Amino acid sequence: MISFKQLTYALAAEETLHFKKAADKCHVSQSALSTALSQLEEQLGVQIFERDNKKVLVTPIGREVLDRAREIVAQVNSLQNLSSSLKEPLSFPLSVGVIPTIAPYLLPKMFPILNQRFPNAELRIVEEQSHVLVEKVRKGELDTAILALPYACDGLLTMEFWQEDFYWVTLKGDKYSQQKEITSDEMMHSNLMLLKEGHCLKDHILDACKLSKEQTEHGFGATSLNTLIQMVLGKLGTTLIPDMALDQLISQNKALTAVHLKEPGPHRRIAFIIRPNFTRLSSVEALKEVCKDALAGKSA
Repeated sequence: MISFKQLTYALAAEETLHFKKAADKCHVSQSALSTALSQLEEQLGVQIFERDNKKVLVTPIGREVLDRAREIVAQVNSLQNLSSSLKEPLSFPLSVGVIPTIAPYLLPKMFPILNQRFPNAELRIVEEQSHVLVEKVRKGELDTAILALPYACDGLLTMEFWQEDFYWVTLKGDKYSQQKEITSDEMMHSNLMLLKEGHCLKDHILDACKLSKEQTEHGFGATSLNTLIQMVLGKLGTTLIPDMALDQLISQNKALTAVHLKEPGPHRRIAFIIRPNFTRLSSVEALKEVCKDALAGKSA
């Protein structure tokens, strides 16, 4: 009979494409993992993996098998977690994805409050771009994730908890730097620099400012807001950052100033995403309140 252990080993091998790394991930010996996978292939009568001394590849029929295995593992995990829905929030480990334009600015404010209210809480944080997190939540590889909306999350539920606007960052003394607000038209005279393609913050900025991608293409693409700030300091142009990043990126640098973007807002909305049948909703709701209070500047 096919075992849950065999399916777990197979998914680890698919993820790593390396039997030694898969064995380490599953905390077993490489020989134990290889034997279990060979038995699985024999029981199914199909070859899931192509192997040689250098690499591991998934066969076409193997991909179909692994897709089914992923569904089974997610269902079994859901069954194991069913009882936790009746217990205290955050009494079980929770895996949480966070996008890069939120994680560095929310987490330092969130954890002190979390530790005060739920001292036994155990979170596993994964920082990735939105499209990766959506797929991980959908497949059951993550319990939940924190994204910026709007973003396509078909088949998942969203739990919004925060709204914020964008601020234009430039050097003090530059044109428009003395204003309290700035329009998109004014800002476009300042060599606006944004994150590279794939970061949803770029899409949210383009949407808020009614700009095309071509208007902000300058032959480079930063992967973090901190890099963009360093480029502003290097007099390469200006940028836009979300409200939650102001304290960390601007307040400590006297050479910079931040001007509110005068375009209809909120410019982005922050939310948790979960699967519709997720059994530990109370834990996500508790964490949502912690995050909301953290961004509002409340203490534990």
